[in-house]
Amino acid sequence: MRFALFYEIPVPRPWDEDSERRAYAEVLEQAILADKLGFDSVWTVEHHFLEEYSHCSNPEVLYGAIAARTENIRIGYGVRLAPKPYNHPVRSAESAATLDVISGGRVEFGTGRSNSRAELEGFGIDPNETRAMWTEAVNHIAGCWMNDEYSFEGDYWSMPRRRVIPKPLQKPCPPMWAAAGSDETHHIVGSMGMGLLSFSVFVPMPDLKNKIDIYRSAIADCADPVGGRINNRVASFTMVHCAPTTDEAYEVGRQSFEWYPIAGLQLSASMPAWQADRNLEFNDFQYLGAITEMLDSGMAEEAMNLEGLVEMGTALIGDPDQVIRLAKGYEEIGTDLLFCAVQPYNIPHDKVMESIELLGRHVLPAFDH
Repeated sequence: MRFALFYEIPVPRPWDEDSERRAYAEVLEQAILADKLGFDSVWTVEHHFLEEYSHCSNPEVLYGAIAARTENIRIGYGVRLAPKPYNHPVRSAESAATLDVISGGRVEFGTGRSNSRAELEGFGIDPNETRAMWTEAVNHIAGCWMNDEYSFEGDYWSMPRRRVIPKPLQKPCPPMWAAAGSDETHHIVGSMGMGLLSFSVFVPMPDLKNKIDIYRSAIADCADPVGGRINNRVASFTMVHCAPTTDEAYEVGRQSFEWYPIAGLQLSASMPAWQADRNLEFNDFQYLGAITEMLDSGMAEEAMNLEGLVEMGTALIGDPDQVIRLAKGYEEIGTDLLFCAVQPYNIPHDKVMESIELLGRHVLPAFDH
């Protein structure tokens, strides 16, 4: 199992004129350190309108800065939003190919379709069409990369024959990944031969293992992978904070580790609330209904306290030995790449840097086999 940094880029209130600049500068400094310590990759989201939670709406600019200041660390889209009008498939192909060229072939290309009301409603997107849009988009993107000239006529986009340039350095194209939350999407991602970004976060390990097993079964039967090659790697997500002692890690990380999962659940619960407000029916998001029930009953806050998260094995916090022990749980259920959210909300920058240093010096070597 390898390790990656993962960022929402939160900007906690109260804000000042320098808050966002400071947040981006700190992410860049952390990525540079991770490159020196041998982390596999650094990934960020693409989110819109999610104040405090994520101020990362146009990550390609950040990716270019990371590419210019690092040598080996890979750079992951986690994810590029595919539905219309978030991003046109040709523009997505051009963006990732350009980054692949200037980074020396270090791109990992993840895609997804979004599941928050703020974003989907803000862009005027029908949630019932996002899966079809995503499927069409990823095929167009791969076609632009893998063909000298390419044309397409789809339900959402069309293009006469054109040479989409530049072409990515990696052949036949950068590794393609897709985000999944529901069991159904885990199966779809596997059936398309793409790497799995399993964002079924803060669920008990047996449930996460079941989702990974669904993906593994589906990808074993894939004969025609998107992108021309199978990417059978699994990435799982967790919050991570490592400190010299477990007591210090808990003291520094508690606020952020307890804030982030509740904020994330509230965003997911916005979809059922949207349905109720407008008397709508969202075919692909029924699984989110249980989140509303958890929040309304108070079960979520009870389960998402720091001690509860550690007990479930879904948060990695402590001294290096405890972090290694907890990380082994992800390795045992089939995780190939562990996304480490080292800044879930409001951990001081110097403590994040110390955590990355401890992870690189002590935790990563324990999985180097």
